[in-house]
Amino acid sequence: MYKHFFKRVFDFIAALIGLTLLSPIFIVVVIGLYFVNQGKPFFFQARPGKGGNIFRIVKFKTMNDKIDSEGNLLSDAERLTSIGAFVRKTSLDEIPQLINVLKGDMSLIGPRPLLPQYLPLYNAEQQRRHEVKPGITGWAQVNGRNAISWKKKFELDVYYVDNLSFVLDIKIFFLTIKKVFVREGVNQAGQATTEPFRGNN
Repeated sequence: MYKHFFKRVFDFIAALIGLTLLSPIFIVVVIGLYFVNQGKPFFFQARPGKGGNIFRIVKFKTMNDKIDSEGNLLSDAERLTSIGAFVRKTSLDEIPQLINVLKGDMSLIGPRPLLPQYLPLYNAEQQRRHEVKPGITGWAQVNGRNAISWKKKFELDVYYVDNLSFVLDIKIFFLTIKKVFVREGVNQAGQATTEPFRGNN
């Protein structure tokens, strides 16, 4: 009953309340990123949701679009702005995804939506992460986030799919608040962003 009905109700109400309470912070971050990113405070990207269906995720744009002399984008570390780095460390870049939750593309809690190009790289067990809606935070995020291996991350995602419950969601919610304050596992050691998934070989 929780999985098929109440979870969506709670998601909608919590996302609406969250956007309302966080609106002052939302506005300040939008203004800051508007100036450092040449009028582009938001970042839109295609992501696979439940069943692998593609939707457009919205996040704050934490990296600029600077290119080298040959027209290629600079590395992530070079494009990460000072404001963007702060927004990432404090997890404020996740706030716009509350809009995706209101629309029904995402849940507050579930496996993080990854890139579409990863879809053919998953094995059958890893594909199971798409049996539920993706979330803003999840079991993998409170157990290491980007600091753990892809293999471990997918194992934690599938664990969540098999054990989804109100109690587990509440546990993840409060652990997420703790992680935000201690700022653990935002990136892999020595990386501005996590390494891309290259398959299981």
